[in-house]
Amino acid sequence: MGTDRLINILVTVTLIEMMAAIGMGVRIADVTQAARKPALLARAAIANYACVSVVTVSLLLWFGPPPMIAAGFLIIAVCPGAAYGPPFTAIAKGNVAAAVGLMVILAGSSAICAPLLLRSLLLLMANGQTLRVDALKMVVTLFISQLLPLSWGICLRECRPALADKFKRPADRVSVILNLCVLGFIVVAHFQTLVAIPARAFIGMLALVLASIVAGWLLGETGSENRKTMGFSTSVRNVAVGLVIATASFPGTPAVTAALAYGLFQTIFLALVALAWGQLTGTASPVASETMQVQR
Repeated sequence: MGTDRLINILVTVTLIEMMAAIGMGVRIADVTQAARKPALLARAAIANYACVSVVTVSLLLWFGPPPMIAAGFLIIAVCPGAAYGPPFTAIAKGNVAAAVGLMVILAGSSAICAPLLLRSLLLLMANGQTLRVDALKMVVTLFISQLLPLSWGICLRECRPALADKFKRPADRVSVILNLCVLGFIVVAHFQTLVAIPARAFIGMLALVLASIVAGWLLGETGSENRKTMGFSTSVRNVAVGLVIATASFPGTPAVTAALAYGLFQTIFLALVALAWGQLTGTASPVASETMQVQR
């Protein structure tokens, strides 16, 4: 079995376990609360699927990277609903309950939307090179590896809360271990490509993260806490899902490296933004405090 195949299997197993672990910490009430706000969902969809895609394509056309590197960034661009959204929102003293609801809805919708949107966007950046994904295969893969384990975890939380509480902490620890294994394995396999990333590439990554935050902020609901929620829900992309798509569709190529590099950059940068934002906010607002207590 080749290295690329091993990476794909490890990434898929990690996504399944992580989605189940996330689900065990989510209440159906958090999801339904967000689902009952069609205007919020519409703005979240526009921010995550339209705005981020437009900004990514614009930056790629401006910087002109090779097609495979462009593919890696496009893959990340179409994958919202990352697990780091709610924690970063909590650190920044935003509306955590809304962040949880949006995370689940966006993660679930991306199982269908991400492959279909990616297929269209890749045509814009192909530049004569074959950049194609099997949209149907990706939908099935993400449905099995993302949507089903997430739904299972939520159902377990709702039907057997004591059992979910018992398994939640060990599952989170396994998620951390698996993510570190994925990170280490890909870094070793793509080390030469990672160290060769030019400085201008990081400028492009920074521009994409900042533009995503701004798009989410502008499309957020009235109120600082809600705007923070939309800002992080839009800017934090789902790297785990992106790596599943990248390793399955473009194994052993710079597309995998680009997806990983942006994932690392965005996570570190947004963690710092969340910390700074939280410090500037000072004492948590009543909404943020209440939702953080609910999550505990």
